[in-house]
Order: sequence, then structure tokens, then C-alpha cells
Amino acid sequence: MTNARITLHPDFTVGTVDRRLFGSFVEHLGRAVYTGIYEPGHPTADGDGFREDVADLTRELGVSMVRYPGGNFVSNYVWEDGVGPREERKPFIDLAWRTIEPNEVGTDEFLQWAERMGIEPMMAVNLGTRGVDAAAALVEYCNGEAGSRWADLRIANGRAKPYGVRLWCLGNEMDGPWQIGHKDAHEYGKLAAEAGKAMKLVDPSIELVACGSSSMQMPTFGEWERTVLSYTYDLVDHISMHAYYEELEGDRASFLASGTAMDRFIRRVVASADAVGAQRRSDKEITISFDEWNVWYLESRFPGEQNLPLQRDAPRIIEDVYSGLDAVVVGDLLVTLLNHADRVPVACLAQLVNVIAPIMTEPGGEAWRQPTFHPFATTAQLARGVALDLRVQVPTTTSARHGETPVVTAAATWDEAPDGAGALALFLTNRGAEPAEVTIEHDGLTVRIDGGAQMVADSRPAVEGPAHAASVIEQCWSELPALGEATGRTTVTLAPESWTALRGVATRG
Repeated sequence: MTNARITLHPDFTVGTVDRRLFGSFVEHLGRAVYTGIYEPGHPTADGDGFREDVADLTRELGVSMVRYPGGNFVSNYVWEDGVGPREERKPFIDLAWRTIEPNEVGTDEFLQWAERMGIEPMMAVNLGTRGVDAAAALVEYCNGEAGSRWADLRIANGRAKPYGVRLWCLGNEMDGPWQIGHKDAHEYGKLAAEAGKAMKLVDPSIELVACGSSSMQMPTFGEWERTVLSYTYDLVDHISMHAYYEELEGDRASFLASGTAMDRFIRRVVASADAVGAQRRSDKEITISFDEWNVWYLESRFPGEQNLPLQRDAPRIIEDVYSGLDAVVVGDLLVTLLNHADRVPVACLAQLVNVIAPIMTEPGGEAWRQPTFHPFATTAQLARGVALDLRVQVPTTTSARHGETPVVTAAATWDEAPDGAGALALFLTNRGAEPAEVTIEHDGLTVRIDGGAQMVADSRPAVEGPAHAASVIEQCWSELPALGEATGRTTVTLAPESWTALRGVATRG
């Protein structure tokens, strides 16, 4: 039995939990769009061709924001070709994923879907094959008032009211040699600064995200952030982070400790950004848009986009099938994000449907939840108010890939009411192979735990289809009973290799 001690108090906080922390991502890749969110003729399709069964699951998932249209796709996308009457649009070859893009869904279709869903859009501009003019024009098309060229084109296409898109990515993964229009840090930094300047001249209210490193393993990591921010620091609001995690060579312990790798990545990017700010003697604080993160079996299952044959008709690309173990890791990654709420206001689980996604569909058939759906949906529902600054005393263990890592991790949020009470949520991961008894010290607070949920890891082989997903969820996911009320201290026992969420109320005094 592992023993851990956590101390919490609502006066000690990390920062406010931004609802954009629970974002997702829809790229024109595989079946993310076509037969994913969009399938005219499907029994649940609405009048615009979007699947209502997927929409219902997206609402249940608690997604607050969706990034679009990429991803690698955006770096060779001509957005003007994707607006106007569908019958006049021409299919084209998407160079990123070597797919014939049918061009039925574009800017207007996506933004109107997001609006109906009550989801904030996060748009990306092409800084691979295009540049300043096209980026500024897209902002004008989306946000401009009547009386200018691109705003009037939007109106002619049937949308009078501006969309008011607030958050914009200045390209995607421009440090990656795989990217169409790949650039070095100086080339990209200069282009991002000029494009961002023009975009903000069109709409000064927008927020901008500069491309950070595509992963911590990139040979240019650190120096890339320093160089890019040396050009863009005064202009941008956020710098991006992308990271994917997988079990490699049967190293289960390292996979379960992926949250430690994410934590180190965040700390290093924050340090890089703050170093640039310090050198500039600036009081401005750059925050992080962690706009791609997930479990992705990239090395073991994906051959790489350069090896893909030219495909049509929404090919099945990167459709990972997830286990209870994967879901536990996703839950632990969410713990890490909450513990950096002060510097990570934006994050996107990549992606939403079919492509390494919590939601899967079958063309003409049903939509279903993967095991990873549940920790995300539960955290999005419960994590409100402020993230608390916990003190966690716990044994550590050594993993092959990440060195020394804590066996138990924890995050907590508190949403205070005017009477001094507040909704309390606790998120706990036991990465170890033994049960863990966790003592939560909360002096000055009376805590009532009303219940919760738990995901435990499994070792079942991945099998496609809704029946397999349902059986994994039935085996690994369970509701937890109430623990009642306690003053000063609450004790919980965590199952081996598990992620747990507890909901309740905390009252001062």
C-alpha cells in the first residue's frame, strides 16, 4: 500500500480555470470532418449535413472550443477556395495527408456549426505556402463589418453578422521538416510578426498564438521559442505546445508517468518565454496554448504521412483504439494541465472525432464513446473556479524514460459561492501497481464528498468497434459512492493504476 498526503486550502491557488482548457481539434484529416462531424444523408444529419449524434456526444464531452482547420492541413490550404456555393468549389489534393479534399466543408460551414454548438472557434492561418495577405483577409472575412472586400464576400455568401473569431494560430508546427512550407525560426518569426501585425490591424481584439516547438524532442527546442518570441513577443498572446504520448516497448511505468513529461515540457517553455520577457524588461506574460495533446501510438502504428498513398473518400487514417490504460493516462495529463492553470489557459485534445479521438463513428451508422471520453468529460464538468495550489507528499519511483516521478498525482478546483461554501473537485492518479491510501488535509474546511468516478487501467488488446469500447468502459469505468462529511481530514483509497475524480462541497469554518 502506497501512502500519500495532500494539503489543500482555498486561499492558496494556482489560477483561474479557463474554460478554453477543455478545447478539442477538427482537422481535414482522415474521417475527422467527413463521416465524422459531417455526413449528409446520415439518419441524424441536420439540414446542413452535420451529424446530430456526434453533436450530442460533443456536448456531453464538454468541449468548450475547437481548433480548425489544422494541423498540417492548414499549411497548404487556400481558404478562399472553401467559401461560396458548394457546387462551384473544386476538390484539390491536400499535400499534408495526400488526400483528395472534397471541399464541401470550409470556413462558413465550420463556424456556423461551432456557433450552433455553443463552441468557441480557434482558427489557424496558412503560413506555410501563403502569408500576410491571406491571413489578414481571412480575419476580415470572419470578423469584418459590411463595407470592405472580404466582409462583403462573407455577406454575399449568406452570412451578414461577423463571426467574431477571437483566437488565431499563426500557422502550425512550422519547426517541423514534414510541414508544407517549413521554415527556420528566423524565417517563421519574421513572417509570424508581419502576419500577426496585419491581422491585428484588421481586428485589434483578436488573440494570437505563435508556433512553439512541435515536441520537446525537436533538436531546435528551446532555441526555437527564444528566436520566435524575439520577433513576436510584443504582438502575440500565447505560444503553442504539442505533445503526444504512447506506451513504447512495453514500458508501462513510463507511459503511466507521461504527465511528468508534460509537466517538464510546460515548465521549460514557460522558462524560455519568461527569459525573453526578462531580456526585454517586459512585464507582459506569454501564456501557453497547448493546442495538441493526447495519447497517440505514433511510432508503433502510424507509418508517417510521407508514406501514404493518394487517397479519396475520407480514408481511415490514425484511428487509434483506446484502452482503460490510455484513459488513465489522459486523466493524468488533465491533472497536469489543471496544475498549470496560471500559464496554460488554452488546450486542445487532438482530435474530436475518429482521428485519435474520444468519439468514433461508422459511416451511416452509430457514434460511440472511447474510454478516453470519460476522464475528459468528467474533468470538463467538474473543474470550475480556481485550481488550488496543493502540497503533495508522496513516494517517488524511477521510470526508464522520465527518471524519478511521483507515484500519486493530484489536482483540485474550488468554485466559491458568496456564503463561503464552494463546489470542490479532486482529481487523483495512482500510477503505481499497488493501492494508494491518500490523506487529504483541509484544516479550516468542512468537506463533503458526494461521489465521483474512477477509471482503472487494463491490458486488453485493442479491437475496433463500439462493442469493444463498451466492454472496456464497463470493465474499467465506475461510479463511486459518497464519502460523507469530514472536518480537517478526508481519506480515500485509490485502486492500482487508476484515475479518480471526486466531487463535493467545501465550507469554510
